[in-house]
Amino acid sequence: MHQHIINASLQILPVVQDKHPYEWVDEAIAIIQQSGVKYEVGAFATVVEGRYEEVLTLINNINNHLKQQGCAEWILSVQIQIRAFGDITGEEKTAKFAQA
Repeated sequence: MHQHIINASLQILPVVQDKHPYEWVDEAIAIIQQSGVKYEVGAFATVVEGRYEEVLTLINNINNHLKQQGCAEWILSVQIQIRAFGDITGEEKTAKFAQA
């Protein structure tokens, strides 16, 4: 694609009964933390920011980890914002709402 910075919102919804869903979510967040990609964990989703390939690799790594660790089924909701000719950052979109 390109080498610009993009944003993505990732929400993992385990569809399993083998352990508490938060445990699977915590494992996915650990993959995000180890990736080196900028991230912000929220109550409903985690927002990541990085180069296009980094973000797609991260999504792939999360899916591979969940499968390898035995998560039988999950939904990964992804929203990606891409600017064709430049970077798009979370700070750019939210700075005007920052609390002093």
